Amino acid sequence: MYTSEKSQSILQAGKTTTQEALQLYDSLEPVNCDFMWGRWRGAGLDTDHPMDGLLELSNWYGKEFIDPETVHPLLFSDGRGELFKVAPHPTLMNWVLKLPIPRNKAFKPWLMFTNSLLKTDKSQARLRSMEYRGVVTATMIYDYLPINDSFKKVDDNTVFGIMDFKNSPQPFFFTLKREII
Repeated sequence: MYTSEKSQSILQAGKTTTQEALQLYDSLEPVNCDFMWGRWRGAGLDTDHPMDGLLELSNWYGKEFIDPETVHPLLFSDGRGELFKVAPHPTLMNWVLKLPIPRNKAFKPWLMFTNSLLKTDKSQARLRSMEYRGVVTATMIYDYLPINDSFKKVDDNTVFGIMDFKNSPQPFFFTLKREII
């Protein structure tokens, strides 16, 4: 079992192994869907996953949970700090996992431009309580991708997320911090 201090240490470091991230996830308390309502600021946890660093490089902001049927899984910030919603694209997701995309700041304008082409106001996911790794917890289900994001509680305003993508044997890990308005 991870102590609160050990959990915070791993999350603040921003880098760990997949095995340690799974152990941390398993040690945390599940959350219900009501806990997830609102806008959340996201950050990836580096575990040598093909997506490590890409969301941050493309100005990923986080996620927004409005109601069980209205979830915006990908919020990004434009160059002026304005937030916009993006519709995830299945082909792009598969490329991210197969192509060696450099984590170089020179690619940032290209990634931001690509995201701007995928802007939407439509919900792209929903939220349900589902079992993952033997525990029922709040889980975001993408509408058009074989991806579920399951969440566990770090503290009253932070969750640890795990992206379970059918096309990837390795999970992707991230944190979300509640935006307090």
